[in-house]
Amino acid sequence: MPLPDITLLLTTYQKPWHLRRALRSIAMQQGVRERMELVVTDDGSTDETPQIVEAFRREVNFPVHFTTHPHGEFHPARCRNEGVTATSGEYLLLLDGDCVLPPDHVAAHLAQRKPGVAMLGDCCRLEQDVTQQVSEAPIEPQEFVVWNSGKERRRLTRADRHARLYTFLRHPKKPKLVSNNVGIWRSDFLRVNGFDENYRGWGCEDDDLGQRLKKSGVRLESILRWTNSFHLWHPRDPSAPRSWREGPNVPYFLRRGRLTRCRNGVVKRGIDDLAVRIIGRTAAVDPLIQRLSVNVTSSSQPEIEILFSGGDDNFSRQAECRILVEAQENTATPALARVADVVISDSAFPQVARQFRLSQFDEALAAIG
Repeated sequence: MPLPDITLLLTTYQKPWHLRRALRSIAMQQGVRERMELVVTDDGSTDETPQIVEAFRREVNFPVHFTTHPHGEFHPARCRNEGVTATSGEYLLLLDGDCVLPPDHVAAHLAQRKPGVAMLGDCCRLEQDVTQQVSEAPIEPQEFVVWNSGKERRRLTRADRHARLYTFLRHPKKPKLVSNNVGIWRSDFLRVNGFDENYRGWGCEDDDLGQRLKKSGVRLESILRWTNSFHLWHPRDPSAPRSWREGPNVPYFLRRGRLTRCRNGVVKRGIDDLAVRIIGRTAAVDPLIQRLSVNVTSSSQPEIEILFSGGDDNFSRQAECRILVEAQENTATPALARVADVVISDSAFPQVARQFRLSQFDEALAAIG
């Protein structure tokens, strides 16, 4: 059979009521069912979620897959990576299992896809009373129009306008990627090794993916002029932080030295998979380098540069992560320490080591995401 044009990745955990309605809206998609496949990427539900997906698979005439793993904590990055690995479509549509789709949603994403571009969307947030009226029966198109309250319609219009402005201005960090209602080419997703699974618990995994996609050359644009999903109300999860800044993943997200192709993604990359350039290499440090088994490269754009202090060498600034190693008998200048993303030292310049100070070389490499 030919490969599907688009893979829908629907992420869920312990919300069977919402999942049934999300699946029903996917079954209603118009003119694309022969071009799509679906994978429900489960975060370890222990309720009837697997049975709901299996019953749905038997009802529809397009491929339906299911991935899951034991639940430890909220882990959407792992869910979506597993879903991509289990499927084959050349274009991916990231969705949440507590959202329903208008009948032209998938068709709109297919019509607007462009090479080297990820299409970002959002959802219209339904109030509790409206959500309770959503049944498992087919939803008429005019119902979606009624659900679009004036407040939410204005919010989505502003979000679209801001996203277009940020894209036009080539803003380095915006528009923000929210991993519900995102269309992206599989090749672009795999270019950055997918989601970074070091993000566990609430938040930042989608911010991280958006920034790494931009760094890899993928353009982020808004899909909101053409379609949006509809979020079904549910109580706020007690483990969710009150604000983005209070999220458990924020310190990791704000670290310096982020790699475009993350290490703990679709592919698990060891230290020997990283392209490393050594600066200031001497006979004294050769045994250390050999022990680490790093992949020393002469490329003009390595992922990591490791500079041993003691000479007149400096970072080239071509690498994504710069590690400064201060030998005990040498002290680097404060300016050099400020440039570094990671400083390995027992004493010098703790006030400018922006990320952390480590005494073990391999610990520093292992911490790079």
